[in-house]
Amino acid sequence: MVKQSISTAGRGGRKLDEVREKYQKACRKLHLTHNEYVLLLGAVTECEHDLRTSYLPSLLQRQQAVHQEFIVTWKSILQDIVKYSDFTTEKFLEIHTRMEKAVDTIKPIDEYKDFIGKHRTRPASPIRFTFEENLIDDTSGKLLPNKLTVDNLTIDWLRSRLTELETSLKTTQLSKQAMLTPPEPICDSKILSVDYSREREELRQRCQEKKLLRQAEVIRGALNELGCEELPSGCDLSMEGSFTEPAVNNKRNTVPDIGFFTLRRNQRIVTLLKSPFKSLPSISNEKNGLVRANSEGPMTQRIDTPPVVPLRGVCNLSNNQKGGGGLIEEEWFHGVLPREEVVRLLVNEGDYLVRETTRNDECQIVLSVCWDGHKHFIVQTTSEGHFRFEGPSFPSIQELIVHQWQSGLPVTSRSGAILRTPILRERWELNNDDVVLIDKIGRGNFGDVYKAQLKSSKIDVAVKTCKVTLPDEQKKKFLQEGRILKQYDHPNIVKLIGICVQKQPIMIVMELVPGGSLLTYLRKNASTITQREQLRMCKDAAAGMCYLESKYCIHRDLAARNCLVGYESIVKISDFGMSREEEEYIVSDGMKQIPIKWTAPEALNFGKYTSLCDVWSYGVLIWEIFSKGGTPYSGMSNSKAREKIDTGYRMPTPEGTPDEIYRLMLRCWEYEPEKRPHFEQIYTVVDTLSQAL
Repeated sequence: MVKQSISTAGRGGRKLDEVREKYQKACRKLHLTHNEYVLLLGAVTECEHDLRTSYLPSLLQRQQAVHQEFIVTWKSILQDIVKYSDFTTEKFLEIHTRMEKAVDTIKPIDEYKDFIGKHRTRPASPIRFTFEENLIDDTSGKLLPNKLTVDNLTIDWLRSRLTELETSLKTTQLSKQAMLTPPEPICDSKILSVDYSREREELRQRCQEKKLLRQAEVIRGALNELGCEELPSGCDLSMEGSFTEPAVNNKRNTVPDIGFFTLRRNQRIVTLLKSPFKSLPSISNEKNGLVRANSEGPMTQRIDTPPVVPLRGVCNLSNNQKGGGGLIEEEWFHGVLPREEVVRLLVNEGDYLVRETTRNDECQIVLSVCWDGHKHFIVQTTSEGHFRFEGPSFPSIQELIVHQWQSGLPVTSRSGAILRTPILRERWELNNDDVVLIDKIGRGNFGDVYKAQLKSSKIDVAVKTCKVTLPDEQKKKFLQEGRILKQYDHPNIVKLIGICVQKQPIMIVMELVPGGSLLTYLRKNASTITQREQLRMCKDAAAGMCYLESKYCIHRDLAARNCLVGYESIVKISDFGMSREEEEYIVSDGMKQIPIKWTAPEALNFGKYTSLCDVWSYGVLIWEIFSKGGTPYSGMSNSKAREKIDTGYRMPTPEGTPDEIYRLMLRCWEYEPEKRPHFEQIYTVVDTLSQAL
């Protein structure tokens, strides 16, 4: 019996050693990858900064010098012609004098200034390189953004990397020093021909030195920090240190950090630790998969993660705390997300999430499950303040949901619905409390629009709110704009930051575009706007619409009032409340709130929308731009304008509009949609015109 116990213990020890070794290898690989990412991020940031502050200014300076050198050379040639052309007739003498005066008036620097004036472009916006925090969401707090991980697995690697960097830095500095030796002087009284290769190499060496210095400083800082303070025992990545049973303070319901298995309270991952190996679920168990919600429908991402096991008492909710407190921290809780949006997220049998709804002015928590269609179960409250469906009751909704998931029992015997995969909140679902509303700046179809600020980053944003009293159908339409915008990334399309559906009011958070609406901008600056600026606005709008057309997105409400003006007068297309992501869209709910004077005839007459309907609207938009905020079909009612368009009437050209632009308007207003140009063709036309100006 004793021998058998010793043998079993020996096998258990060997197995533990194997697990420890695998774990250490995995940790080492993860840490090295993380550290490489941090260093490369610093290097690319430095390179981008050098591009804007060193390379581009140097290139401009060289271009100016080459241009001036060409003019000096040409002037010298002309001077020789004047000097050695000794004509004796009066006619030749007259020509000689005129040539001499013309040559004297040539000023190379002025020539270059004229060149700059004609070909000046807007400066490029700096590229911001940021750490992708989603990469470390599931690393239990061990890996931090922009921070090197220093522990007993990475110290040697960091020291080795620092040695490599210092060697490369020394080589670069020596090369740079050698470059400082002055070149031999060029002796030529007339033509100064400069070799720029030396200067370019010197610039490259200087930028390389800065990049290496930055990486070395990051590593030295991490190692110095380690030297000042010993590694805490929790950071020991040995298996014994990581799985040591923690001391739990029952009074405060807290659990201490334990190295790589640090409890991430903010991510709602709390693991039972009394029996470490038994508490960790089998990776092969299909039920343990978590699915991150994805707007694209069935293409969901499975994440093999231990199940959420809440500690009793940490997140208890009373009757009047439903939907708040700890429940709002659970990733499978989607707040007040409308029922239609919920149905869109639940795709496979057993997919489930929890949400909040209001019935008869009473807040209720609902479990929604994809099972033989979609089923919705209201969480019942007992007289003791506990929560249940048909089975046992629990003091918190979290415990009720986890029990229902882990037990594999149907929510109700009649429905047979079994919970298999929790659908986690989409990454763009923000918490309402993360957004601070500052000033009301406008009003939309669904509610007020505010200037706001994100608590975490202090970035100013624009927030559209949805009235609490609107029915779910309207809230669905409100959120549709966020769902469409979240997948787009283009400088001429307003950017979505996220949506807030954890509680009322529902909000869409977008980038703040400082210039306001294009229509207001045109009217305020009518006396100062130049034709060049008008063409650039048309070009920006065409670029944005060309992008949308490539994404099969029909905007349906393109107009100056729905475009925004950003820094350097850049135009961004906004207000996607009526948009549809289809090649062809047939209106089935009537023609309410349709902007008649901006809408194509086939859409008004037959309810048929395509991207070519947006082309018609674009024609009206550029008419607005060149009329500096004028009202289309001024003096006509909607019905009169519609009637005249059907009989062939088209608006006259605004004063001062180039003929090519008016011809483009008329092409956009072709009655037959197939005769209109696509946005790719429109962009080419406007771009050519703007360059020719």
